[in-house]
Amino acid sequence: MVIADLLGVARMTAITLDGRGRISHWDDTAADLFGAARPQAVGRPPAALLGLPREHRGAFEPEVFGHVWCGTCTLRRVDDGEPAEVGWWVYPIDGDPGDHGVRVLALAADLRRLRRDGIGITIGDLLLAPPDSAGPSDGAARRPAAARLLRVEPTLAAPSGDEPDRCAGPFAGRLAELLTALDRAASEKITSQVLGFGCPAVSLGLTIRLPLVPHTPSAPHAGLTPRGGAAPRAGGGAQPRRGPGTSGTADRPPPTRRDVSRSLEPLAYLGAAGEQIGSSLDHLHAARTLAEVVVPRLADFAAVELLERVVADSAPPADEVDETTPMRRVAVAHNDEPGRWEEAVPEGEALFLPSGTPFVQAMRTGRPVHIPCVDPERAARIAAVFGDRDLRPLFTGRALLVVPLIARGRVLGTFKLLRKPDRPGFDELDLAMVDELARRAALCVDNGRLYRREVKVAEELQRSMLPDDPPDVAGARVRYRYRPAGQAAQVGGDWFDAIPLPGCRLGIVVGDVMGHGLTSAAIMGQLRTAVRTLAAEDMRPARLLRQLDGLARRLGEDYLATCLFAVYDPVERLCTLANAGHVPPVLVSADGESRVLPVPSGVPVGVGGEPFETMEVKVEDGSQLVLCTDGLLERRDRDIDTGLEELRDRLAGASADLDGTCDDLLDTLPAPTPADDIAIVAVGFDGIPADDVVSWELEPEPGSVPWIRGQVASRLAGWGLGALTDTAQLLVSELVTNALVHGAGSLGVRLIKGRTLLCEVHDDGADMPHLRHADATDESGRGLQLVSHLSTRWGTHRTEEGKIVWFEQRIRPC
Repeated sequence: MVIADLLGVARMTAITLDGRGRISHWDDTAADLFGAARPQAVGRPPAALLGLPREHRGAFEPEVFGHVWCGTCTLRRVDDGEPAEVGWWVYPIDGDPGDHGVRVLALAADLRRLRRDGIGITIGDLLLAPPDSAGPSDGAARRPAAARLLRVEPTLAAPSGDEPDRCAGPFAGRLAELLTALDRAASEKITSQVLGFGCPAVSLGLTIRLPLVPHTPSAPHAGLTPRGGAAPRAGGGAQPRRGPGTSGTADRPPPTRRDVSRSLEPLAYLGAAGEQIGSSLDHLHAARTLAEVVVPRLADFAAVELLERVVADSAPPADEVDETTPMRRVAVAHNDEPGRWEEAVPEGEALFLPSGTPFVQAMRTGRPVHIPCVDPERAARIAAVFGDRDLRPLFTGRALLVVPLIARGRVLGTFKLLRKPDRPGFDELDLAMVDELARRAALCVDNGRLYRREVKVAEELQRSMLPDDPPDVAGARVRYRYRPAGQAAQVGGDWFDAIPLPGCRLGIVVGDVMGHGLTSAAIMGQLRTAVRTLAAEDMRPARLLRQLDGLARRLGEDYLATCLFAVYDPVERLCTLANAGHVPPVLVSADGESRVLPVPSGVPVGVGGEPFETMEVKVEDGSQLVLCTDGLLERRDRDIDTGLEELRDRLAGASADLDGTCDDLLDTLPAPTPADDIAIVAVGFDGIPADDVVSWELEPEPGSVPWIRGQVASRLAGWGLGALTDTAQLLVSELVTNALVHGAGSLGVRLIKGRTLLCEVHDDGADMPHLRHADATDESGRGLQLVSHLSTRWGTHRTEEGKIVWFEQRIRPC
């Protein structure tokens, strides 16, 4: 970094250290001063890299980041071992010591160069703020960034006793001009203190316009140039200081406001362009904006071409680029007549560029390729790369600049600029500005690519843990909707499910893991799996929540989740619910009356130590139950209770179309991207007709087996399911026989015709039957093998009175 137009041009580097004391920023000036390239320096502690004297290492150590140090030391350059006398100004930056962000700003300069060119001042804490005016959107000049000048320091002590007196006048004059808020007497007092003490003498809180001159490799004797000398050209380095016999600082008038504005215009343009490029997290939008901001300010034609894998985000960028690397043109901008180049160089075109072209050369070397004027022969060779289209008019006679887009050490693509023949070619300032824009744009493109991948990973993780299509069950209809939060970081733990249970019953669950991010989504997946597993055991809702609470506590102390679990029995027309701190559901009757069910609230699972209560509600056919997460109800301007009441109002008179109900609830949201996840589950209670259900109570005696076989055959004939009779009779007789052998007391059979034919055999025995392998000589053990082989599904579950063994047979359509 070079700081210009204060009292001179001081070649300085700004190095930043993270919370671990490792280098996080290392610019080109640091590479020149210390002889170490950026890849050698970033991530290493400065003491190890630079061989800092032991007495000065503490200024860079994390445990003493509160220490401010200004001093000098002699170091050996990393590349050639030559000694370098370096002045340091090391300042801590406020922040949490555990944070790995920027914690230390270290300014460094070569003191030998500064001594050759006289006394000046440097900036201590350098804090850049964003431009303070909006400005036009086309990249025109804006007001430059502001910098707070917190400390004024001498760049070196006077070499002789009379040197302060010789320099006091010019120094005081320049300082007075800089500090316009002070009168000359005050500035002279400050000057005498600074020159007399040779150390910081004043702390200031002024806001100034700070011109930054882009870095260029300097000659060995380049250093500090007084402002009275020839003004340094931005991008061209510092000019030599005038000798004693020439006109000095006091002989030239200060620059006018117009001169200052002209010198700051490139900085303002870079700030405005960088702001526009980084205004979106879409990596393709950043690439398009890059092309748009340089036309016509820096070029008449601009195109951005990215690697295909960067565009598609299918994999990290390639390490090597050659003629086999697929690319895609993602942005084109020009100031010719509309439609001039749309067919010749269309956006979205797939490309394979030969290795000999300037475009691949720039990507392989990592350096810009500048052709001041493209002659006809070279234009023909370049145009041939793009197929049979004649692009020679685009290149012939124009200045061509190809800049690689590189971020985090990987090539993302190229940035191509052309200037018409009647326009001056790219000068050093233009090259520096384009290089800076390319750096910013490449980082924005890569950040957008990584953000997109993060969003995709989070959404895929959450989607994989949520159900696909609602189950098709008898007596009930289920629909659900899920809308994720608007940001990847807000991906949360909302989950929902509909679980078919034995006896044609349906389990409904909706929950929300507290917190956001991938961890919450992962915990959500574990809890959802646990609910499905526990529900298969036919537990009552309150007991299921107790088991889920124990699981959450075993996962960790901080894993809390709200959950509402309900079981609908379409035969009994009964809904059983239990709640663990979740928002209650809304029940809509068949005639359209809506009410919030007063389910006991309970505490979230994971808290522990509190019981859960079960509530039973009789529901009529044609009614609906709507469950949701708090993302549907919460707003900044209202609480959950108010949102729940508004939900009840919206559901009043809801139609039987559950899809329409869910869509209407989402359409009422004030914003297209909610701040929290939203899950909605709507269940329509249709019930199973009484004529499709039949049950028998049997005497626990062997004569009941042939009797029940006859009853089953008669009922199946009445339902028109005679094709299932033989198999059903065999399986029923096997289960009833098992109940007679292993059960005691009551015995019953129930048949339900729904999506399938369901047969349940219940008894009051405690022993659960299990499938086993029967050898050829065994006298028993084949009954459940027949059931498993001949039925579509079968299973067992406990009841309060005993157990139920059931099987299903598929009903084939007539």
